[in-house]
Amino acid sequence: MVRSIKSAKKIKRKNKGSKKGESSSVPSAPAKVWQPGVDALEEGEELQFDPSAYNHLRGFSIGWPCLSFDIVHDSLGLVRTEFPHTVYGVGGTQVWDISSHLNDLAESVSSSTVGGDNIHRLSPLVKFGGHKDEGYAIDWSPTVPGRLVSGDCNSCIHLWEPSETWNVDATPFAGHTASVEDLQWSPTEPDVFASCSVDGTVAIWDTRLGKSPALSVKAHNIDVNVISWNRLASCMIASGADDGTFSIRDLRLIKGDSLVAHFEYHKQPITSIEWCPHEASTLAVSSADNQLTIWDLSLERDEEEETEFKAKLKEQASAPQDLPPQLLFVHQGQKDPKELHWHTQIPGMIMSTAIDGFNVLMPANIENVLPPADA
Repeated sequence: MVRSIKSAKKIKRKNKGSKKGESSSVPSAPAKVWQPGVDALEEGEELQFDPSAYNHLRGFSIGWPCLSFDIVHDSLGLVRTEFPHTVYGVGGTQVWDISSHLNDLAESVSSSTVGGDNIHRLSPLVKFGGHKDEGYAIDWSPTVPGRLVSGDCNSCIHLWEPSETWNVDATPFAGHTASVEDLQWSPTEPDVFASCSVDGTVAIWDTRLGKSPALSVKAHNIDVNVISWNRLASCMIASGADDGTFSIRDLRLIKGDSLVAHFEYHKQPITSIEWCPHEASTLAVSSADNQLTIWDLSLERDEEEETEFKAKLKEQASAPQDLPPQLLFVHQGQKDPKELHWHTQIPGMIMSTAIDGFNVLMPANIENVLPPADA
């Protein structure tokens, strides 16, 4: 099966003009697919996105960059396909000490009788001081409400159990030899979670079996930055590394050759990876090379169908031979993207955050694969 790939970018050449009476004898160059990180822009060229490549594309900024965010589940419908769409999200940012500015803002709001924002002084429900270093890895259990794991740069992982507040196990899960970068609960097993680390490993833990990993695999030869556990095919886990590569592994074969796929497309560290919640073979990846890519692992190169497709579209550029057939879409335009999420209630929608703001996009060639009616 071959799907057409509509590029999110096209090259626009500025008209330099010509002298009067001078005819051009230079033949036009054949059309080609421009590859970010491979092809350079010539003098006088710039990139301009093609709006026909998207069913929807919206960018916005809230003033400060958000390193992390999440899409909030709403009550507007489980599977929504008709426009207009409404999206709720929550994001976090890191800034310098602005307490004085916040106090000024609070005073200005309190003195205002119309409009303005409400500022609430809230205390956290619970604080845990067991982590000996800062950390970035955290994940809520999808099967046990309130259950949480958190990891730190000191290679430790702590389990939070819900009660009236939370009971946090002071004895950490230990098995990594460097910083824990990401955590993911199993989508089906309430006591099982996965972790990845700067030590290059991906580990599987069972909270019923003690504080050591049940399984551990050397996933990459460099820092593993992110992982994602497939919620539709729970045997599959994806990992993204600091060298720009990402891999797919089958957990049923974790003690043997569990590698299902390995891609070396991106040129900079992988910053986020997530399986599509509506199609088991599809996932999205973001990288520090300023690309967000979408992949379908079920696709394979078919030279016969490609030849027929090229014959129908004679004016279209041919895809390079080294372009992975599983690559469905390339989105650009954001600077230093940090995180992406699929919208679980709007099939085909992705939201991403970067240093210059948020993007909400729906690629035109991503089919809206809906769950069964009785799901």
